[in-house]
Amino acid sequence: MNNVRILGNSDLQITSLGVGAWAMGGGGWQFAWGEQDDNDSISAIRAALDAGMNWIDTAAVYGLGHSEEVVAKALEGVSKKPYIFTKCERRWDENGKIFPSLKAESIRKECEDSLRRLKVDVIDLYQVHWPDPDADIEEGWTEMARLREQGKVRWIGVSNFNVEQLKRAQKIAPVTSLQPPYSLLVRKVEPEILPFARRNGIGVIVYSPMRAGLLAGKMTKERAANLGQDDWRSRDKDFQEPNLSRNLQLVEILRQIGSRHGRTPGEVALAWTLQNPAVTAAIVGVRRADQVAGVAGALSFRLSDQEVGEIENFLSASQKEAVISA
Repeated sequence: MNNVRILGNSDLQITSLGVGAWAMGGGGWQFAWGEQDDNDSISAIRAALDAGMNWIDTAAVYGLGHSEEVVAKALEGVSKKPYIFTKCERRWDENGKIFPSLKAESIRKECEDSLRRLKVDVIDLYQVHWPDPDADIEEGWTEMARLREQGKVRWIGVSNFNVEQLKRAQKIAPVTSLQPPYSLLVRKVEPEILPFARRNGIGVIVYSPMRAGLLAGKMTKERAANLGQDDWRSRDKDFQEPNLSRNLQLVEILRQIGSRHGRTPGEVALAWTLQNPAVTAAIVGVRRADQVAGVAGALSFRLSDQEVGEIENFLSASQKEAVISA
């Protein structure tokens, strides 16, 4: 098994990379990545498993239930099943309008629905997607602990929580894992959240380590300009000027470092997140089987201190330029 790590206080032995199934939810919902062919999703999942990844991260809200159904289809007939991680708290109404709920009854219903869609008897890691509404964190986390006691889920974690919210949850039941956004371009969790997780034995699974594909090495100004209206990235500042040009310059630095090792820019971006001692693993979103080859090398590839320094030097210089030009 490639570079297996224990996730937090659990018995889950996970690979340093896992499959992210957000885009596999397909188009037509609020946070879609555009249209997606289910057969492409299924082949991508199977290619990732063949490459050595042993977990899949999805959520009920991805495609309003569709991503979980696709994961179930992909695992039909697979003899060695990966761990399945999913999330609750983002609900939707009959019109597809998404709303938050951390009420106990709501979480219980979501869990039952996810078990049915995923076609499993137990969820390996069940996560609160967002700490929203904040006032209901205690009620929601109490129900998560109850689901674990009842054997519906094996371990419980959170996503997008800050330190204060983690402390509130910890008073009720141990938090196995935290899932924050973390990449070369999104580093808000570095000062407080990652050190807190490390001190408290909370596993960290980072999402968007390639900043929604921006650091993978395939994004260009033309592609960014042509992202469809059904792709949330078309409304994101990192995919627009002046940020886009700076971000693509960073990709060229990653490409130069990767070329010394036969690695892609995406693999360098992933390796950068994994060199943080607080980070257990990173989620990689793949939409087609051929994309797996461009990320799987990060299961074993590690950056030298000198290479980390090269990246940091570029980032600090570009930040100074941004301040001056502003």
